[in-house]
Amino acid sequence: MNIFLIFAFLFFAGSTCGWGLEVVFRRFFSKNNPSKKWVNPGFLNGTYLPIYGFGLCALYAMTMLEKFIYVDNAVVQRLILFIMMAAAMTAIEYIAGIIFIKGMRIKLWDYSEEWGNVQGIICPKFSFFWAVLSAMYYFLIHPQVLDGIRWLSENLAFSFFIGLFFGVFIIDVSYSLNLIVKICRFAEENKIIVKYEHLKDEINSRAMEGQKNVLNFLLQFRSELTLKESLEAHLKHLKRK
Repeated sequence: MNIFLIFAFLFFAGSTCGWGLEVVFRRFFSKNNPSKKWVNPGFLNGTYLPIYGFGLCALYAMTMLEKFIYVDNAVVQRLILFIMMAAAMTAIEYIAGIIFIKGMRIKLWDYSEEWGNVQGIICPKFSFFWAVLSAMYYFLIHPQVLDGIRWLSENLAFSFFIGLFFGVFIIDVSYSLNLIVKICRFAEENKIIVKYEHLKDEINSRAMEGQKNVLNFLLQFRSELTLKESLEAHLKHLKRK
């Protein structure tokens, strides 16, 4: 089967499943969400997180490297593989964070309070979690991924839905980047770094309780205030700290 279609399928699966994983983590386990609200993570509006899509593609590709790790002990060989996977996932996380912070003055997540963090983008704790997830992927998910690819090769009509996903995804990226550019311009004018999750939380907190619904959850900047007014309110909040 075409390698492009395989990675398109993996990106689709990783982005959507990763979004679900992140939603559950933030709802039940994140200390940054003490009120235990449902949070739509990421800078896009839809039910997908591209970083997990790229991550699944990377993990799938790295399983092919196992045979090149020349260690007699199978356990040690796999430990080395899991460390390599965790390093790759950490690198993806760092690159994504740097692009937004340096290029757009926006911080999508913040590990500043974590021990050993680098620029608040990556930290040892979450690199360890990536290693654990890599092991889970290897033993539990990778066999299912191989079955999924095999199934896709026998049901190529499903590629229509992959194409539909990317169509919606591209529209969402265009819409979200338009918002990001406006936020970036405001951040540069005021010499600040906008913490994206805090900004979203402030906007959602202002929404009237009766208006909160699925549309509010997905359209994260839907508010009675304009984006400029929301950013000015966010700036005042930062100055009060």
